[in-house]
Amino acid sequence: MLVYFNAGKNPASIHMGLLFFLISIYAFIDYILFYSKSVILISIVFVNFTFISYLIGPALYWYVRSVIKDDHRLKKSDFWHLLPMLIFLFTALPYAFSPYSYKVGMAHQIINDVGFIQNHSSTILYKWIGVPAVFLSRPVLILGYILWSALLVIRFVREKKYSTVFIRQGFMLKWISILLSLLLILVFSHTLLIVKATFERSLVIFYTLNILQISSAISLIGLLISPLLFPEILYGLPRFPEKVLPKITEYYESARADAASNKKQLKLEDEYIAEIGRKADLCMSEWHPYLQPECNIAYISKLIKIPVHHLGYYFREIKKQHFNDYRNEWRVRHAKKLMSEGKVDEMTLEAIGKLSGFSSRSAFLVAFKKAEGKTPNAFAHTNIT
Repeated sequence: MLVYFNAGKNPASIHMGLLFFLISIYAFIDYILFYSKSVILISIVFVNFTFISYLIGPALYWYVRSVIKDDHRLKKSDFWHLLPMLIFLFTALPYAFSPYSYKVGMAHQIINDVGFIQNHSSTILYKWIGVPAVFLSRPVLILGYILWSALLVIRFVREKKYSTVFIRQGFMLKWISILLSLLLILVFSHTLLIVKATFERSLVIFYTLNILQISSAISLIGLLISPLLFPEILYGLPRFPEKVLPKITEYYESARADAASNKKQLKLEDEYIAEIGRKADLCMSEWHPYLQPECNIAYISKLIKIPVHHLGYYFREIKKQHFNDYRNEWRVRHAKKLMSEGKVDEMTLEAIGKLSGFSSRSAFLVAFKKAEGKTPNAFAHTNIT
């Protein structure tokens, strides 16, 4: 849902969708190993899918960074974040290619005694650094990424609190804070569970009701339902409340000592939004992208190098017009120009519509009538003849 509703408008949600998917799979694997008693499922997931846990931290970091910097693209240096996962994957290859009958035998031993997981060196990595170290490496690595991401947010708030990334979107900081807090509680509790199980050389703690289990469960459930508390995160809905402007005005009048700085900030925001409109109009008039059938808001976003959600905000909140209507106005303008040049005598109205960027005759008729109040045929006879 996160990716489906947001990927086109906010590509950073791809990282967030990946994060939630990985956490869900990791939790499901734990359930299979500890509680399912299923030979088939255990033989499939044991060791084979452990590498997934090493991707949770990078996915979180990439999401937080992409939101703060308003840039979801990965760099070449980002592939270093995959190194722990690749190391585990490489050392697990012998087990991955072992006969299925061997994996079934391992599954039976886990079902008979779950403590077998804690003592068996199933890969080369377990033999090199020890089973407890491998188990702890997963949550500790995620914990490191949580703290790293939190530092990014703190630094952003301190140094770039007037950035256009969060213009009238203070809820984003609240959302990221909740996300990091729930993850911190979940991973910290999970780490303590592993430490306690390691020192006691028993996994009984995973089968008893205790404060660590309860906090892990609450934080995991809270984490997975948290997007439902932020519809704009889950569905990509805008949140630009009209109450903000009166509050800014009231604050401006009541705090004259800070009037200059507030005025400067509002001016910067207005200039940025006005620049979006100028760039969009200039792009349409000089490059004529509306003539391309695939022209949409994402297409224009790439041409003028303005984030698609900023462009969407401009049309929705400032211009008060759907982008498709804006694009169709340019197409209708082009069609009228073709008619005035006498093309109406040389080709059909459908052909003129196609040359103007419309995908079908019906789309051309609807858009033309909406813009001009009459059909293309009526316009041609009234204004051209």
